[in-house]
Amino acid sequence: MQDSQLVNAFKGLVIDAIHKANSGHPGGPMSSMDLAYLLFTEHLQFDPDDAQWLGRDRFILSAGHMSMLQYAMLHGIGWLSSNDLKQFRQLHSKTPGHPENHVTPGVECTTGPLGQGCAMSLGFATASKHLAAVLDPELFRYRTWVICSDGDLQEGVALGSASLAGHLKLNNLIWIYDKNNVQLSGPTNLAASDHDEATFTGFGWNVITIDGHDHAQIRAAYKKAEASTDKPTIIIAHTIIGKGTVTMENSFKTHGSPLPKDERIHTKRSLGIPEGQEFWLPEGGIAHFQRNFAGLRQRAAAWRGRHKQKLSDSGFKQRWNQHYGEHDVAKLSAVPWKLDQEIATRNAFGDILKQWATELPALFGGSADLEPSNMTGAFAKIVGTFDAAHPQGRNLNFGVREFPMSAMCNGIALHGGLVPFDATFLSFADYSRPALRLGAIQKTRVIHEFSHDSFYLGEDGPTHQPIEQVMSLRAIPDLYLLRPADPLETEALMRKAIALPLPSAIALTRQKVPYLKLPREEVLAKAVKGAYVVHDTAAPDLLLLATGSEVGLALEVAAKLTKFRVRVVSMPCWELFSEQTAAYHEEILPQHLRQRVSIEAGTTFGWERYIGLDGLAIGIDHYGASAPAEVLAEEYGFTAAKICERIQAHFAK
Repeated sequence: MQDSQLVNAFKGLVIDAIHKANSGHPGGPMSSMDLAYLLFTEHLQFDPDDAQWLGRDRFILSAGHMSMLQYAMLHGIGWLSSNDLKQFRQLHSKTPGHPENHVTPGVECTTGPLGQGCAMSLGFATASKHLAAVLDPELFRYRTWVICSDGDLQEGVALGSASLAGHLKLNNLIWIYDKNNVQLSGPTNLAASDHDEATFTGFGWNVITIDGHDHAQIRAAYKKAEASTDKPTIIIAHTIIGKGTVTMENSFKTHGSPLPKDERIHTKRSLGIPEGQEFWLPEGGIAHFQRNFAGLRQRAAAWRGRHKQKLSDSGFKQRWNQHYGEHDVAKLSAVPWKLDQEIATRNAFGDILKQWATELPALFGGSADLEPSNMTGAFAKIVGTFDAAHPQGRNLNFGVREFPMSAMCNGIALHGGLVPFDATFLSFADYSRPALRLGAIQKTRVIHEFSHDSFYLGEDGPTHQPIEQVMSLRAIPDLYLLRPADPLETEALMRKAIALPLPSAIALTRQKVPYLKLPREEVLAKAVKGAYVVHDTAAPDLLLLATGSEVGLALEVAAKLTKFRVRVVSMPCWELFSEQTAAYHEEILPQHLRQRVSIEAGTTFGWERYIGLDGLAIGIDHYGASAPAEVLAEEYGFTAAKICERIQAHFAK
């Protein structure tokens, strides 16, 4: 059987699935089919019998709208059935509109928002480089392959990632750029006139330019990319969108819509697909696609043999389990806080990283050029910096690249074996937000540190003072927003974040905060429930709810409000609190206690969930100003005296 015949048949699968769904993107899969077919049949390393085999090459379809391209390949492997293809874009199918990592075998990460697959690929490549250095180079000698599109490389997240990949010399990373010069609205020259070869050469990549439909050129390019020893590689494959259609080649109309009826019928006929046949493959087609499976199985068996042999060594087994075993956070040592001194929670975070740096070898990450402010410096000194010369290092210098940083950490988490964290200011969470959202969709365990969490940042002014960010992060499903009140809460929530199967964002203060003066074990046990009582009286008639630095302020207020019997609740995580029982909710926030006040140095929007419509929400619903923190606290009413006045006036009505 000729490869061209099978390529055409797989194009037929794409056309039929999109037609049946009456939804999808046929043009891109048809332009990339030669590239994907030769990659999956001749170069990609995987175990046909185990989609999760750890020694596999990783394949990422960054151009997620071209999902039928990947589904066709997975059908060729045998991981998707013909019926799965017929359920394309249907509810609860294995073939959703864009690839989703938790739905389809063989899909490494959820893609669709353009550029993020490119960025996540750095995480996969970095994780395998590091684990090769600290565990075994042979077990982690695999590559990360990406198919990306014109749209991907118009997104800044992809180009920022490419710059970092070149700097890190990730020679195990290969991007295949399907350059068909067409996007949804028309030809790319409406919006771009980039010199891609010059751009990526400048980034420090190997650049290979080919005809993306010439199988000899494709094979040669893949071999050259695999031979790279010092650089990532981009293969710029010039292709024709809708390649194989009878009248619509090079048309942007093939990008995001099913082929018209006549075009579909005549195109399938031209491709050699029998009249009236749908979801058809030629006899012997699957066998030809799988022609190299015996060799793939042999490689997988050899890998498993080496892995078993390595595990017989107790030292290696211990190191392996530190990365791929369960992380028992209870065994992490207590941080020796000096309980008579105030400390910023960002400093507490830094102390925690320093304390656990050697105890948790899987901890891996860094800051977006804010190392001195995010307090990741001590960790960096202990574990060393990850770079081309030192892949055993565990601190990543991301540079001023917040979005690539967080997307890359998603890739590290999806790869497995590491506990990734990243760090920047809370006001810059907006730069990372698309990656935070995609990480939550994928259920990636990433710890995002956001320091300088309120207007108490002070002199840097409104651009750097987060107002709406805490509440906006709470709006992301499956993301835990953690805002600890003191170092002990910070430690408790960090232990929880490491154990969570989902991403978390920990918001930390620049300014020093007092200890809550509660027993250590009580804080560690209760803070992880999301809310707990930190001050109480008999038969309380006023409830103060606070988070972060405002918990200490709430305690000051409670001491001054002699006309009320006050309960103060620290609420470091709404999401964790929502997971508790109804009985616990009633214990902490009894329904009869109707006089309620929330205190948080951010927008008040959303607090009505806990204080009701008659409660008093104390916050800041406008942007900040440039001034010392203590001046702003007075200006915005964040002093005990002014809050007492507001409470007394509100509940005197």
